[in-house]
Amino acid sequence: MDLPRIAPMLATAGVLPPARQDAEWAFETKQDGQRAIFYVAGDGTLLVRSRSGEDVSAAYPELAPLGRALPAGRTAVLDGEIVMLDENGHSDFARLQPRFGLAASPARARQLAARDPVHAVLFDVVFLEGRLLTGRSWAQRRQELEGLALNGPTWSTPGALVGHGETALRATREHGLEGLVCKRITSRYEPGERSRHWIKIRNMRTADIVVGGWMPGGGRLSGLPGSVLMGQRHAGGLRYVGSVGTGWSEAERADLARLLYAAEIDECPFSEVPPAAGARAHWVLPRLVGEVRYAVRTRAGMLRQPSWLRLRPDLTPEESAADFEGGATGP
Repeated sequence: MDLPRIAPMLATAGVLPPARQDAEWAFETKQDGQRAIFYVAGDGTLLVRSRSGEDVSAAYPELAPLGRALPAGRTAVLDGEIVMLDENGHSDFARLQPRFGLAASPARARQLAARDPVHAVLFDVVFLEGRLLTGRSWAQRRQELEGLALNGPTWSTPGALVGHGETALRATREHGLEGLVCKRITSRYEPGERSRHWIKIRNMRTADIVVGGWMPGGGRLSGLPGSVLMGQRHAGGLRYVGSVGTGWSEAERADLARLLYAAEIDECPFSEVPPAAGARAHWVLPRLVGEVRYAVRTRAGMLRQPSWLRLRPDLTPEESAADFEGGATGP
């Protein structure tokens, strides 16, 4: 049968719900990978779509057996996250990045899968055997998901704790995990929507930014970016939020330089020319998204003491607006 195409429901950055509401929420460990929707067709095949809707099945051949995890004829549409686990069993985004874009290179994907397989964390079921479950509560969907007993060599169903939010958040911090996702147990599934019924809490203060330009380095960094000029989408334009010049290895800086040179343009893409840019600034097409760690966001919206974490090829420039409009993320 044809399975309905469903866009993933998105979480809003925030803080723990009030203690008096604790029993109304479920808490799951926040994963650091590529969000995906998994279509189990009932004939042994599996289709994997990214958050944008792209078919990325060929990039993750080790997940194909998930298509046979249910009895023959049973169909399902599952929501989850594709992660690469480190030695401690924690999701590691940097280790997953080489797999991005390999849907068009299945041979290379098979090579990487044999050496370092990914893992699918399945945390919701939105369609099951002809029944659309988006109108049901999280608690009802969770019961259906647990009944499927989806635990295999490269996939699993994560634990979820109802209540005890403070304890759950503290545990993620003590174990060095990415953070926590809080889900209201009565909430319906809202395809494609960023909902306040799902709240994500990161254990470090981070922001997704758009690179709008760069400043050349000096000395041994001649010809390379000494810093990049950061922006976030706001009120229809790209607002400057500061510059970042730390956090890269030599190889990462060189790779970033190649991307920046390829995207160079003549005009400033920011709504207002950054006051510190000067004549030495190089402007680029605002299409590269990165993630930075920072100390605090000023009242003017600037990110203080930023440090580069990584490129985010899984995000579009428009999605960087969420952190700016919602304020700082993190604890």
